[in-house]
Amino acid sequence: MRPVFVQFRCAPGKTYEVADAIYDREIVSELYSTSGDFDLLAKIYIPEDADVGHFLSEKLFDIPHISRTLTTMTFRAF
Repeated sequence: MRPVFVQFRCAPGKTYEVADAIYDREIVSELYSTSGDFDLLAKIYIPEDADVGHFLSEKLFDIPHISRTLTTMTFRAF
């Protein structure tokens, strides 16, 4: 499993609804409300053999009221 971080920008007034929908999918290990350009930050473990883009598209990105996402890949540095 490899961790990725996904930030979500939500439609105004829909952050809690989006957060509930993300939790309902049962694939995030951590989910935070954040300040700044994005509303939510999720830590997600992707199976090693899965394509990250397809995995996230199929599991999360069809949730209503998500207006933008930013995915940050992680790499083993040490």
